[in-house]
Amino acid sequence: MGNEETACVSSHIPHPLSFPEPADGHSPSLEQLSLACSSQVHKTSLITLGKWHKTVNQDGKNLETRELAALERQVFDFLGYQWAPILANFLHIIIVILGLFGTIQYRPRYIVVYAIWTAVWVTWNIFIICFYLEVGGLSKDSELLTFNISRHQSWWSENGPGCVRKEASMSGIKGLDNHSYISVIGCALEYRYIEVMHSSFQILIALVGFVYACYVVSVFTEEEDSFDFIGGFDPFPLYHVNEKPTNLLFKQTYLPA
Repeated sequence: MGNEETACVSSHIPHPLSFPEPADGHSPSLEQLSLACSSQVHKTSLITLGKWHKTVNQDGKNLETRELAALERQVFDFLGYQWAPILANFLHIIIVILGLFGTIQYRPRYIVVYAIWTAVWVTWNIFIICFYLEVGGLSKDSELLTFNISRHQSWWSENGPGCVRKEASMSGIKGLDNHSYISVIGCALEYRYIEVMHSSFQILIALVGFVYACYVVSVFTEEEDSFDFIGGFDPFPLYHVNEKPTNLLFKQTYLPA
């Protein structure tokens, strides 16, 4: 008998010195009270579990959306050989999976780690926005995102909407034989603005993820005080109701003075 069930039974046991006589002349037995209270406690536990599962499902879907967005960005960064964003996206995917695992398996610490990471992720995406908008002395033509390994730019620089890629031979220039000059024309939207929109979208869903992470942690903390998601309610009651002392007290009431 758990704490809630024990308290329920105790609240329905009449006081031995002043107990009213029921209308039918029969008082409910301790077994009947225990059965009724156990049903009530079971119903309460089901309601609690229902709220928990609803919270888990909502946050799980949001985490899956953020993971798909990170995978989409990872693909285009791979195509553009942007090594710094590739590493950042890879770490982000791992943290999102960790947060999803913590939500499903009731691990609030993992969710806290994800919430902290969202602040880092927002900072990184702000840097990417500043990089492509050339804020603070940054240049989008630099090799900062490729670790100075290559001169590759964003994949969208040659494959954006409406872009036409042309190659012109450089054989007429000394020292550049067998090389080609690549020109891109007709782009409906400059590639740096596409990268800025990608980063802005990542910031938006990161902020939403932070709010949901805080909400889930608060829900888990509240439910942890009243319900054990592994084994149900606490099987060790704080106090114990004994049938025999109650019967003895009833008998003592009718003893002559």
